[in-house]
Amino acid sequence: METYLYLTSVVGVYIGIGVFVVGMAWRIYQWSTTPKSPVRLGLFPKPATSTGRGLKMLKDTFVAPHSARIEPVMWGFAFAFHVAALAALIGHGRLVVEYTPLVRLLGGDGMSTFAAWSGGTAGIVMTVAVLFWIARRTYGPFKQLSVPEDYFLLFLLLGIIVMGNHMRFLGHVPVETYREWFQSLLVFRPVMPAEIANSNVGWSLGTHMLFVNVFLVYFPFSKLVHTIGAFSANLVRSE
Repeated sequence: METYLYLTSVVGVYIGIGVFVVGMAWRIYQWSTTPKSPVRLGLFPKPATSTGRGLKMLKDTFVAPHSARIEPVMWGFAFAFHVAALAALIGHGRLVVEYTPLVRLLGGDGMSTFAAWSGGTAGIVMTVAVLFWIARRTYGPFKQLSVPEDYFLLFLLLGIIVMGNHMRFLGHVPVETYREWFQSLLVFRPVMPAEIANSNVGWSLGTHMLFVNVFLVYFPFSKLVHTIGAFSANLVRSE
């Protein structure tokens, strides 16, 4: 277990982040050096001011009203997934530093209860959304449009979420122990606490991080990179 955790939760983390940063830098370089079209690609109606264009870009990126009108059910699951993913990302911030003002407000036990409910709810919402997308691509007309990459990305996301849910619902390791491990990675003096390695979440943390590392490595070269490029694409549409 110690070797598995070291490979997935130490070495793999550095590899995943390194490939992600280099890959995204390469992507951004490609986007920035692509010649701009001489034809204006904005779609009507479009705002007349730069502030209006910026606000429209944010609305199209984060709310996606066009998708809501075309396929409201899919949009609903996608919106719920992204809100839950944002909540989970904020929750993971406790691995870097404790949210001390919130702890003072809720107390230690209150903070643990709040984290359990919010993190558990986010995990369930994301699981349901990914299962919906898998079913959507497995049955019905979208099956004909799906390619192996679609299933690979969805099952990769499902693996990340399910392993995270296992740690959330069945694990008994306190956040302070996870923080000790994560902060050691940030200062390049990696330590895997024995409390994690010897617990019932050692294998789920290792597998969770394995899926995360593969996701980071693959992200810059996958169709998911649209989550970054959407900002510039939606800005062009409003010009």
